[in-house]
Parts: sequence; structure tokens; C-alpha cells
Amino acid sequence: MSNCQLENNEKITIRHPDDFHHHCRDGPATASVLKHAYPRFRRCLMMPNLNPPVTTTKLALEYRERILSAMKSNGQDPAMFQPLMTLYLTDKTTPEEIKKAAVLKNSDGTSTIVSCKYYPAGATTNSDFGVTDIKKLYPTLEAMQEVGMMLCIHSEVTHADIFDREPVFIEEIMKPLVEDFKTLKITMEHISTKEAVDYVLNKAPSNVRASITPQHLIYNRNHMLVGGIRPHLYCLPILKAEPHRVALVGAATSGSPKFFLGTDSAPHPTYAKQSGCGCAGIFSAHCAVEIYAEVFDEAGHLDRLEDFCSSFGADHYGIPRNTDTMTLEKKSWTVPKTYEFGDDTVTPLKAGEEVKWTIL
Repeated sequence: MSNCQLENNEKITIRHPDDFHHHCRDGPATASVLKHAYPRFRRCLMMPNLNPPVTTTKLALEYRERILSAMKSNGQDPAMFQPLMTLYLTDKTTPEEIKKAAVLKNSDGTSTIVSCKYYPAGATTNSDFGVTDIKKLYPTLEAMQEVGMMLCIHSEVTHADIFDREPVFIEEIMKPLVEDFKTLKITMEHISTKEAVDYVLNKAPSNVRASITPQHLIYNRNHMLVGGIRPHLYCLPILKAEPHRVALVGAATSGSPKFFLGTDSAPHPTYAKQSGCGCAGIFSAHCAVEIYAEVFDEAGHLDRLEDFCSSFGADHYGIPRNTDTMTLEKKSWTVPKTYEFGDDTVTPLKAGEEVKWTIL
């Protein structure tokens, strides 16, 4: 049953959202990130591309404890927020490691480690330990299929032009993978092209679904490049041309259960973005739900916001939907130019700009 209540397109109450793609970082920065994620999400799927990466069950459990400790340092209630853990796949990840991770349960009976992340080696931040050849992982993928563990994919190759990497990945990797593992649950994370929309919506089986970020819904590559390079809009997958953005908005607001919220909120210190070789990633945890509300409102489908933010992702991961609610109001606020990020600062999405919706 939906909890969505819409008041004249000016106020909406929805089931509390989850974020199925979140970078919480490690060390002092984690508490800073949680200050933004905690009020907006009941659960976040924590990405494992730390340095060193979270490659084993033991490392995932240790990382989870550090996240919970950071919450406590903020005075946040662990009962109100659950970190969902992910293993970083390498060429050496074994079926035995998958089976070890799969049996771990939280006190409510849900899985502690819910997914494994496939990073093509060298494709994005801290992916150098990633997979060099998907075929090397076939025994491990068979174990994942057997225990029902989700495969999360950074859906890009590294040998194609940076604007073409996702479509090439679909042809070279996704289609054979789906054919070889017909019941493996798969999430194509942060899709960024009309080709990916078409593949997930019209060609992939129901066990293949996709998450969509706020930045890929509101920006195209012109926003990043025209009039000078804007390093804080550089992310991977890179922003694409306007027809791709339009296709993504259409997919997100369509009401199709194949698309759901995954912010890929990925903070880096401001100095690391504004450098001679700036790193990829956009920090959106502070306003992601509000941006999604703005996109759905402008598309005339605010009534579909709850399913995208709070239902379809949980259903895909086999996790019970949240029962508490969040209310947003069409009331503008201005994003600060920086936020605290451990001992540094982070420049957030929409820094110094207006966001049209507010969480009450």
C-alpha cells in the first residue's frame, strides 16, 4: 500500500526513501557524510571502493562497525538507519567468500551484505583492483546466482571513448552476461544514456534493473563544459548530451519498476576536485531527495515519486519497504557553497544555488 499523499502539488508525503548507491567514505569524513544521509534515507547501500577496497566479508563487517560508530558520534540512532554492505569483486573473489557473506543476517532478519560490486579495472575511482575479465568471475557469479545475491555493475568499458563506454559495455559485457546467468539479480548502477534506458526497459529480463542519479537527471555535458570546465560536475559515468538526459527523466518518471533511486553521492575534498587532475564524483546527499522531487514535479509526475524513491529499489533488493514517512514542501532554499567533510570541506551539488523543494 502506498503512503503517498499529495497536496495541490505543493506538499507531498511519501514512504521514507532508501539510497541504493552511496559513498559514505571512511575515517573522519564518514560522520560528516552521515549528517546529510541520515535524515533523508532509512537505508544506504555502501560502496566498497575504499583504499584499500572492501574485498572480504571480514572487511565489510569492520567497515559497517565504523559507520555505526560514526553515527553514534553524531548522536544518531542506529535503529533509524541501516548501512547495507557490499563486497568489491576482484579477479580473485571466490565462491566460498560469497557463501560466507550470504549467511550473515541483521537482527531483523535482513541480509547484512546484500550485494557485490563489479568495477571494470580502471573504470572509476579506486577501481584499479577491479575485474580485468568478467569470465574469470563466472564461478563466483554462479555462487551469487545460487544464493540470490545482487550484482551491482559500473556499466562501462575502459577501451572506448568516454562518452560511448556505457553503450559498448551493454553490447560487449551485459548481453552475454545476462544470457549466461538467467536468474542472477543485476543492478546497472547510475545509467547515463538512452541506450541503457532502452536496454533495461525493453530488452533486459526483469531481474535486470537500473538506478539513476540526480545529476544525470538535471545536467547534460554542456553544463560541465560550456564557458569553462566545472570540475564539481565531473563524475563517472560522465554527463552526456541532452537527448540522454531527457531519456533518463522519462525512465525515472515513467512509473516502471525497472528504475529506482541510487544517488552515487560521492564526496571528495574541494581541493581534490579543483586540481590539475580532478577526481570524479558529485556530492548530492544533502539535497538528493529534494532534487528528485523537483524533477518529478517538473515532469508532471509527482505522484510517482514514492515508487521511484522508496518502493522499486527495495523490491528489487528483496528488502521490506519502509513504513515511516517523509514530507517535502515546495519551498526554496539555497545550498551552502561548502560543507564540512572530516578535516576538509566538500563542494556540494548545486553549491550556492537554489533547490525548489525542502524536507520538513
